[in-house]
Formats: sequence, C-alpha cells, structure tokens
Amino acid sequence: MSYAELHCISNYSFLRGASRPEELVARAHALGYAALAITDECSLAGVVRAHEQARETGLKLIIGTELRLHDGPHLLLLATSRKGYTQLCRLITRGRRKAAKGAYELRRKDLEDGLADCLALFIPPRNLQLDEEQLQWFKQAFAETGWLAVTLLRDGVDEPRLQQLQAAGTRHALPLVAAGNVCMHAPGRRPLRDLLSAIRHHCTLDRLGGRALPNAERHLRSLDDLRLLYPAQLLRQSLEIARRCKFSLDELRYEYPDDVTPAGMQPQDYLRQLVEQGKRERWPQGCPRKVRLQIEQELQLIAQLEYAAYFLTVWDIVAFARKQGILCQGRGSAANSAVCYCLGITEVDPARMNLLFERFISRERGEPPDIDVDFEHERREEVIQYIYRKYGRERAALAATVITYRPKSALRDAGKALGFSLQQVEQLAQAVSGWRSWGDVQGAWLEEAGFDLENPRIRQLLRLGNELLGFPRHLSQHVGGFVISRGGLDELAPVENAAMPGRTIIQWDKDDLESLGLLKVDVLALGMLSAIRRALRLFDPAGRMRLQDIPAEDPEVYAMIGRADTLGVFQIESRAQMSMLPRLKPENFYDLVVEVAIVRPGPIQGDMVHPYLRRRQGREPVEYPSEDVRAVLERTLGVPIFQEQVIKLTQVAAGFSPGEADQIRRSMAAWKRRGGMEIWEQKLKSGMRQRGYSEAYAERIFRQIQGFGEYGFPESHAASFALLVYVSAWIKCHHPAVFAAALLNSQPMGFYAPAQLVGDARAHGVKVLPAEVNASDWDCTLETREGMLMLRLGLRMIKGLSRQAVQRLVLARQSGAFESVQQLAARADLKRRDLNALAAADALHSLEQNRRMANWSVAAIEARLPLLADAPPRERQPGLPLPAVAEEVLADYAHLGLSLRCHPLALLREKLEALRFVPAEAVGRRQPGLMVRAAGLVLTRQRPGKGNAVFITLEDETGSLNLIIWRHLAERQRKIVLGAKLLGVWAEIQRADGVQHLIVRRLYDHSSLLAELRIRSRDFH
Repeated sequence: MSYAELHCISNYSFLRGASRPEELVARAHALGYAALAITDECSLAGVVRAHEQARETGLKLIIGTELRLHDGPHLLLLATSRKGYTQLCRLITRGRRKAAKGAYELRRKDLEDGLADCLALFIPPRNLQLDEEQLQWFKQAFAETGWLAVTLLRDGVDEPRLQQLQAAGTRHALPLVAAGNVCMHAPGRRPLRDLLSAIRHHCTLDRLGGRALPNAERHLRSLDDLRLLYPAQLLRQSLEIARRCKFSLDELRYEYPDDVTPAGMQPQDYLRQLVEQGKRERWPQGCPRKVRLQIEQELQLIAQLEYAAYFLTVWDIVAFARKQGILCQGRGSAANSAVCYCLGITEVDPARMNLLFERFISRERGEPPDIDVDFEHERREEVIQYIYRKYGRERAALAATVITYRPKSALRDAGKALGFSLQQVEQLAQAVSGWRSWGDVQGAWLEEAGFDLENPRIRQLLRLGNELLGFPRHLSQHVGGFVISRGGLDELAPVENAAMPGRTIIQWDKDDLESLGLLKVDVLALGMLSAIRRALRLFDPAGRMRLQDIPAEDPEVYAMIGRADTLGVFQIESRAQMSMLPRLKPENFYDLVVEVAIVRPGPIQGDMVHPYLRRRQGREPVEYPSEDVRAVLERTLGVPIFQEQVIKLTQVAAGFSPGEADQIRRSMAAWKRRGGMEIWEQKLKSGMRQRGYSEAYAERIFRQIQGFGEYGFPESHAASFALLVYVSAWIKCHHPAVFAAALLNSQPMGFYAPAQLVGDARAHGVKVLPAEVNASDWDCTLETREGMLMLRLGLRMIKGLSRQAVQRLVLARQSGAFESVQQLAARADLKRRDLNALAAADALHSLEQNRRMANWSVAAIEARLPLLADAPPRERQPGLPLPAVAEEVLADYAHLGLSLRCHPLALLREKLEALRFVPAEAVGRRQPGLMVRAAGLVLTRQRPGKGNAVFITLEDETGSLNLIIWRHLAERQRKIVLGAKLLGVWAEIQRADGVQHLIVRRLYDHSSLLAELRIRSRDFH
C-alpha cells in the first residue's frame, strides 16, 4: 500500500519549515509516495517550485494550505479542482488583506461558504484536549468533505492519541486519515528546524523548551515505517483524498487585460490604428520601406499569438506617463520592435538596429512577450498608483521578491539563537562583510575574526549558518513587476499587503510567474531618466524637447566616450567600463550596444571579452566554424556577447529544439540562484560533436552559457540602455554645466558622489558657484554672466536643511534680497535648526564675512517682540579671526559633502610627500613596469565576477588612480582594504591601450591624516 502525505509545510512557511519545496517533492518521490500536498500556512508561495519539481519526477502534487482560525480550530484545506483552487486563493487573500504584512486573520465565518470544492482536515491540538464545540462546527461546515487528521510521532502518547481521535471520529461521524505534520524532508534537518523556531520566537535555543521538536519524526517517513505506525484504513484514506484532489497548476490560464480597446473594436484593430498613427508621427516624410515591412511582420505575428491586448496595456501605461511629463523608456524582449517604437514605448529607432522580432516573441515557445519600462525614479509611484486606480486591487498587484538568508544575515540570526552576545554577533557579521556576500561561510573567516574553530558552538554555528543560506526569510515586493489580469487576480494567486502603504503583492516571484506563463509588466525606476528629463527642461523649459530630438551619431560624443571621459554617464561610468572604452573605442550606436553588454559578469566569466577586443583590433582573425554559426555571430565578430546569441547557438550548433533552447534560457536565469545547468552539458556537447564541431569549441560554448548564468545581457535590453548612454554622453559632451546640474538635482543616484560630479564639471571648464541664500534655489541652477554659463549649487546640497524652509526662503526673497541674518530669519520664518545648517554650510556669505561670523550671528538671534521687530541689534558683532583653509574644507565636507576651495589632499600634500607618495598626475608620467608609491581618497570598491581581485579607485587633487588588488593580498590586508578612507599603496604601473592600472603589492592605511573629514566611498555595487 502506498501513501499520500497531506500535511506538509515547506520553508515558505517562514521560519517554520526546514526544507525547500523541491527537496520535499524529490524525497516523497524517492520514497514511493502516491502524492504530496504542500500546505504552507495561509500561503501558496512555495507551490510553483514544488510544481516544477513534481513535473520532473512525475509525483502528484496537491495544492493546499494550513490555517489557524482566530476563533476556531487548526485546519488544512486542499483544492480538488480549478474552482477549489480559486476558493483557496480568495480565502488566503481575504485573511492576508485584513492583517499587516506577514500576518493573517481568519475566523469561522470566513469559511462558512465558498469552499465547496475544497477538502478539509481538522488538526487536533498536541495536548490531546479536544474542543467538542469546534469539532461540532467543523462537522457542520464540512459535512461531506471533512476528515480528522491523525498524526503519530513516537512521542510517548501515540496510542492514547489514536484511541481518543477514534472516539471523537465516532461521536462526530468524522472519518480519520493519517497525516504526518511534516516540516522537513529528512530527520537531519531537525537542528535547523529548532534554530528556525528560536529565531521565530526571538529566543535562544536553550530557552525554546516545549517549542522545540521532541524528536525528529516530523519528516517524510518510509512506507514501511508508516505501515508500522498507522492502521491500514488511515493510510487508505490518504489515497482516497489524493484521488479526489485533481487540480494541477498547469490548468491555470492567464487572460490579458483588455481595458484599453474602445467599445466595438478588436484589440488587434486598435493596435494597428495606434501603430499607423505613431508611424506618421515618427516619419512625417514617409516611413522607410524596410521599416514598413518590419512593422507589418510584427503586427501579423502579434495577431497570430493574440498579444495585442498586452501591447495595448503597456502603451496605456506609457501614454499616462507621457501625459504627466514623466520620462520613460521601454526595454525587454519585445520592447525594441518597430511596433513599440511607433507606440512610443521605446525611443530606439529600428533603423539604427537590426533586432529580429521573432527572437523575442516565438511561435514555437508560446511564451508571453517581455516589456520592461523604466520611469524617472522620483515619479514612478505616480505610475504605480495609476495602475492600481485603473485596474483596482482586485486585478493588479506587484510580484513578490523572496528575501533569503545570505552569509551576514545567516550568521546574525544563527548567532543570536545560539546564545552569542550582541558584540560577538557584530563580530560575526563583520567577518563576512565587504566582498564576502555569497558562497558558503568559511571557518577561516571566523578564525580571522578571533573565534576558536575548536569551540563546539562555533562548529555548530558554521554548520547551521551554512544550512540557513538561501532559505527564505520573508516576502518583499518586487522592484516594479506588476501582474495585471482580466478577471480577479485572486483567481490566479493569493494577494497580500506589502509593507509600504498603498501596495499589494501576490505571493509569487518573477521566476514563478514566468514558469506559469503569467504576464508581468515591469514598472521600474531609473535615476538617469530623472536626470535626463531635468536636462531637457533646462534646454527647453516648455518641455517640448524629447529623447529623439538629440542629434544622432555625433562624432564628438564618440570621441569623448573613447577617451573614457564618462564620469556620470549612464552605464559606462564604472571602473570596468572606463577601462574598456579606450580599447573598444565605440564609433557608432551598435558599438555602444556591445559596450553595454560586454562588461557584464556573463561575458567576462565566459571568456568573451578579450577575443572580441583582439578581433576588433585586428590582432586575431575572425573565424566561424560553420556558416550557421556565422549567421548568428557575424555582427559580434564570431564571439557570443548577447543572451539571444547563446540561445540561438544551442539550436544551430547542437540541434536543440526551440522548447529546449527556451529551457536553457530559463536555466540560465536561475543558474546563480538554484543551479541546474549541468543537466544540459552532455546534451550540448554531444549535439555539437555530432554536427562536426570540435570538443574545444563545444567546451567553450558551454562555458559561455554558464557565464551568462552569472548575468548575461539580452541585445534588446542593451539597445535600450545604449540609447540612454548616448543621450547622457551627448549632454555631458556639449553641455557639461547642464549635465552636472541635472545629476546633482537627481541625487541620490549613479556611481559617484556630488564631490566627484562637481570636480568633473570644473575639470570641463564649468564655473561652479557656492550655495548662497541670496542666489540659490532648492535645486542647482544655471546662471549666465558675461556670456558664460555657470552652475550655482542648490540649497538641497546642505545637510540638515529642510525643503519646506527653503521654499519659504525663496518665496520671501522675491520681495528683495536679504540684508542680514536677523532679517532672513524673520522674513523666511526660519527655525534655529535651519539657520544653523545654512551657517555651517557657509551659505550666508552674502550676509556675513565668513562662516564663523555667520555662526555667531545665528547664535545671537532671539525671539523678539512684534514692536521691536525692526529694531537694530543690541550688541556689535565681534571681530573673529578668519578660519583656516583646512578648517573651511573640513566644514564644507561635513555640511555639503564637497568643497569648492580645494581638494582635501592638497592640504596634506607635504605630509604625503614626506611619506614618499607621489600625486596621481605624476604616476601617469612614469614608465609602465616601474614601482610607485601613491595615495588617495577611496571613491569606490568593487569585486566583480568570481572575486579573484578587488578593484579600488583613488582620488587626489591631481586625478584618479585605478588599483587592482589580487585576492591573496586582499585577504591578507582585508581590514585595510575594507576600512581605509585615505589609502596608500606600493604598486607596479601597468599601462596598455591607453588604460592605466596599479597592481598593488602593499597597502597602507593613512586615514588618521584626514582628522574629522567625512568621506564615504561607494562599495561593492
């Protein structure tokens, strides 16, 4: 006799379940179970992963949920059909929506109707104290669909428990069924389960008491073991219940919303009408023939696959944003099509690209199209609330993001549960800080932090901490992935409240949605769009200038990019990008597309970067092992750079079907998180050998596919980003003052701090004026003096100054300039905190001689009677000595984050020279291969790819230096690598193709020279 486990929670019952859904399904299949129910508490968050595993193994999966009613019993509900599944989703949604995030509230009345297609199990309390009234209610509520669950766990009371439940079943005419109350797939997970319980109850393991498991029996047990424990009739009942539960997630059918199409029209007809209208607007002189043919092909394909409603949904969202003056740009597998260009979803002109629509919308795969839309990061919430208003909470929600344990959080929580002190817990967290953000926790890291690896508690911490890695901690909201349905969304999946007010989420993440073929529209935030919109408004305050109005293919822009003069430019401002630009020397838009995609972990790990550069520079012949491969890789010189190329190669070179190629794509997306690429290795290599490709070429292609699992870029995404690269570079090239103002007014965003942005603007000849109460607005502004455009810092730069105070200040200034601090305080109604902030930032220099005098004047202000409001001050201001330059620079950085006076290291140059550190400018004049001592402020720290090196950028008053610190040195001097603000190095100069690096041999921390200077670096982003 087989068995169906009907009561089983996964680790998506957060901090209760100790096994992953996939582990539970695989173990149940290995044990020969007939079926397994995943019954997470008031949740279906783990069922998609279980469903995927069940599809692979052939095990029958039952969808259910566990509920603890506020005024009733502990229950299980199991869906028997599609209708029953909808009933489950709606009930879970009701309970979750009535409570705060992470909680739920359900009562008996919530279950009294609407569950006709669900089966129910009554879960008796462990203390054997049955509530007769609750049993009676259960019998009435589930007269023909209710069972009494019997759980026998070898805890010393199995026999009396069975007898008591048999008697209760007879009294209430309820059949009995075996149910294991499973929370782990194997008994070895019991220590982890107790650890999770301690974390959940905010106590240490030794204080868990009765909340700990009495033994390890709550796992999936063998059939022989179950036959010894349970009467045969109870096991047979589990099979009968499983037989009645016939629903599968494969039955879910998603229908695109169609709220946009006018009454009396079909979506396809309305889409064509909008495309024709957009075509006339895009090409008023006539659409090119090639593009006309492309549009027609795309419309035919959209009609065949019935995707018109999807494109109209995205168009409607974008149209709303444009009406509100919100800059946006589409990207994704279908975004860079001629249809989307006509609809205004993207600004990538199809004439500049040659993207095949069929690569992204496939007849064979039948997968939904993918369009992500980036909006200005400061105004995206307006778009989100528009979607909620249009479709209602019943039909629109954000996808979930599963927050999982990483090394730092795992050690923190495990350390607390194991009884480590708060100080020790902080030491544990520091042991894995910085670049140690993935992979198993290593004992050497803890030993380095001062912990004894022979201590049993440390060994226990390492074992449990590593088991905890990757476990879900809670559900959060996706950055912007919206699920919108034609009918009620809670017919597809449960909906719950997000932590942020005004947001709701479904319980599935983006991978779950993709697995089930559900539509997700990404409504994303992008800081560069905010900056570009501000720049366009500075050019044209009326707001008529658009992205497409930026002149295309400007040689000056490409020359600037080729010099790596790209600080602040979208996507190509990072250290790695700046190193690549002089080698690649982009000359046209497609070169920018390649540039955006090639400096990614995928191409780097797949060893694609150097072959491409060598071929581009003519140092390596461009060869193709076959004409089929040439057709896929010719545009990228025989090197696969884009995700689509890798997928296509599996078809033309290894004979994969479109469906198998799509599975490869899905495996690539989940590779870093879950693994799964190994199963394709043999098939790919054997398929390539059969088609005449060498073993070495097959190995290289597989390595490249693995690399793309580490984040490879689709060509369509790269094209959208490349447009923003070009636009931001054009603004920087021709209007550096506008560029700097737009970036500063859009903070926080980007790779560099305001100090570096202002320094770069000044290096490009921009005159920067200080923040000042009689000249500055909240934002940075542009001023013209004697025909020269200058940048005036805004009062937004001043730390501690409220925006409301600045609004009052600017309004009061309209009636005339302020003449004294007292007058400023009175007319603008400024509180002492705001006055202190202005004085500390030296923004009162039009009213006082210097910062000290301004602070004195602010301190002298006192509340004055109305009759004396215009009376002169009673005391004369003292003649305070002028502050030293060093003191001024320190104060500037403390209160503005930058200084216009001088660079901090200019003040320390004598001390640095005494330590034999040379300026960055002097390093550039020395020959490569020489050793040099240099020092600078740490701007950025990065550890890309597999982390074989740490990259640090230093800055001094003469320029910047790029450091490469190999792993062995970084580990040896880890404290300095992570903590130094003023870093000195002894390093070898390396220079090639116009790119200079310093290969570091020794590190020195001279942060003490900075005294109180507040410098913050951007680390490991």
